[in-house]
Amino acid sequence: MPAFQFQALDATGRSERGVLQADTARAARSLLRERGLIPLEVEPVAAGARVPGAPRLGAAGRVVLTRQLATLVRAGLPLDEALAALADGATGPGRAIALALRARVGEGATLAQALDGFPQSFDTLYRASVAAGERSGRLDRVLLRLAAHLESRDALRRKVVGALAYPALLLAVALLVVAGLMLYVVPEVTGVFARSGQALPWPTRLLMAASDLLRAGWPWLLGAALVAGTALAATWRRPGFAGWRARLLLRVPGVRRLAVALDTARFARTLAMLGAAAVPLLDALRLSTATVANASLRAALEDAARQVREGLPLSRALARDGRFPAVALRLVASGERAGRLDEMLDAAADQLERELDTTLSVATAALGPAVILAVGAAVLFIVLAVLLPIFELNRLVG
Repeated sequence: MPAFQFQALDATGRSERGVLQADTARAARSLLRERGLIPLEVEPVAAGARVPGAPRLGAAGRVVLTRQLATLVRAGLPLDEALAALADGATGPGRAIALALRARVGEGATLAQALDGFPQSFDTLYRASVAAGERSGRLDRVLLRLAAHLESRDALRRKVVGALAYPALLLAVALLVVAGLMLYVVPEVTGVFARSGQALPWPTRLLMAASDLLRAGWPWLLGAALVAGTALAATWRRPGFAGWRARLLLRVPGVRRLAVALDTARFARTLAMLGAAAVPLLDALRLSTATVANASLRAALEDAARQVREGLPLSRALARDGRFPAVALRLVASGERAGRLDEMLDAAADQLERELDTTLSVATAALGPAVILAVGAAVLFIVLAVLLPIFELNRLVG
């Protein structure tokens, strides 16, 4: 049964988009009216075309859809029936995407071709893996590996974000506390000393000057911060700035190890998954390199791929750069010799992720106390700058 993408208005006038199945466009409009919707646009979902305004599937929804589809295909259901069963049990964007995929497959498209209409939900790596699985007749295994890969990638991302979230939150709260002291508390207290006419120690004079500057210029400082943030966001992903940022990041000793381990683990895991899906090595290297975030490391991997194309083993091509972890290189070399490169790449990714977990735990444990000490030092300076004139006045009176 064909699928139609629609835009309609509900009883409150709110616009609603989605995909439904019907024999004809007229039947689709009738179904929308039965739901209490006023159809505005009803168009067939054409095979091989990108779906405009298609719903976006989140990371969790993508994992669930992939794993359920793998289970249904492994159980022997034809792809068309598997997608229909998937749509029946799904809701929201997952249901709309499953219906659209079923319509395209029913018109003769492969699953990979059907996925091309949803590039925001299924990236190039995902679609290339599915295409390789369909060609090799191992679609169920490829989908299971894809689901595991997506789960691992999402877990790694959450681990990194979680490690940085606590220190960032602590720093933000600390800056607000110090700003509150400088804007409201310090002026009230130091104003008494200024009116007394006594000579003030240099910490108090410095604190008063900083407080006056902050009170007088905070709109300008806030505006400058917003402009700088906007400019940074605009240039963040530009090739020249990204390359400079990547090189700078790799010069910081502690951060360098973390960045290299993170990107190498992501690269190794992706390459292992693509190899298990029977994707040719050169194509797998191209797709895996695209997942690396650091532009400098990505350039090194592109150069390694060029050397592999010229006949050099992957382990030696990676070793020439000198930045990739030795353990990963030894495992890759062992896998190439034994003909088990996929397994060794998975083992290398596991090892790197364990090291990354340890490094993140140590960094998190150190960053929290470091931020607390820095805030404590700032508050201590403010307190001493306020108390020193009081001590001096008591000494003179005594």
